[in-house]
Amino acid sequence: MDTHLHHDHTEEHVTSSQTIADIVIGMADGLTVPFALAAGLSGAVKDVHLIVIAGIAEIAAGSIAMGLGGYLAGKTEQDHYASELRREYDEIERLPEVEKEEVRIFFEGLGLSAEVQNQAVAELIKDKDRWADFMMKHELGLEKPDPKRAGKSAFNIGAAYIVGGLIPLSPYFFVDDGIIGLKISAVVTLLCLFVFGFFKSKLTGTDPLQGAIKVAFIGAIAAGCAFGIAKLIGG
Repeated sequence: MDTHLHHDHTEEHVTSSQTIADIVIGMADGLTVPFALAAGLSGAVKDVHLIVIAGIAEIAAGSIAMGLGGYLAGKTEQDHYASELRREYDEIERLPEVEKEEVRIFFEGLGLSAEVQNQAVAELIKDKDRWADFMMKHELGLEKPDPKRAGKSAFNIGAAYIVGGLIPLSPYFFVDDGIIGLKISAVVTLLCLFVFGFFKSKLTGTDPLQGAIKVAFIGAIAAGCAFGIAKLIGG
C-alpha cells in the first residue's frame, strides 16, 4: 500500500502540471497540423487567400475538437472519482473490519507502533467522510479532481491550439505566393517547434536538445509529406 502522504502543496503542483500538460497538448498539435495543412495546400493551389481561409477553418475546427477532447477527459476523471468514492462508502458500510485493517496496515507502513496504529485508526474512522477520503488517497491513489477541471482543460487546450496554429499560418497573411509563404512559415514554425520541444523536454526531464530536434523533425516530416502528396496529386 502506498504510504506517501499528500499535502496541500502537492495538490497545487498537480494542478500546475495539469495546466502545463493541457498547453503542451494544444500547442503541439496547433503548431504541427495547420503547418502540414498549409504546406499541403501550398503544393496544390496558388491562391494564398484560399490557404488562409482553409487554415483558419482548420484552426477553428481543431481547437474545438481538441477542447472538447480535454473537456470529456476532465469529466471522465470526475465521474471515475465519484464512482470509486461511492464504492468506498459501500465497502466501509459492508466490510468495516476489512477497511479498518487496511488503514492499520497503512500506519504500520509508516513505522508507527501497534498502540499508535490502533489509536490512529480509531480516531480516523470516527468520521466516515474523512475515512472514505483517506482510503481514496492512500489506498487508490486518487486525489479529488477540481470540479472546474473539465472547463479549464477545454479552454487551455483550445486556446493553446489557436495560438500554435496561427504561427505557421501567419506568414501567408503578408505574401501573394503560396511557396514564398511556405518558406517563411517553415522557418518560423520549425524554429518554434525547436524551442517548444526544448522547453517541453526540460519540463519532462529528458534531454532538451534531443527533444527539440525530435519535435522539429516530426513537424518537418509532416509538412514535407503533405506538400509532396499534394504536389503528386496535383500533377
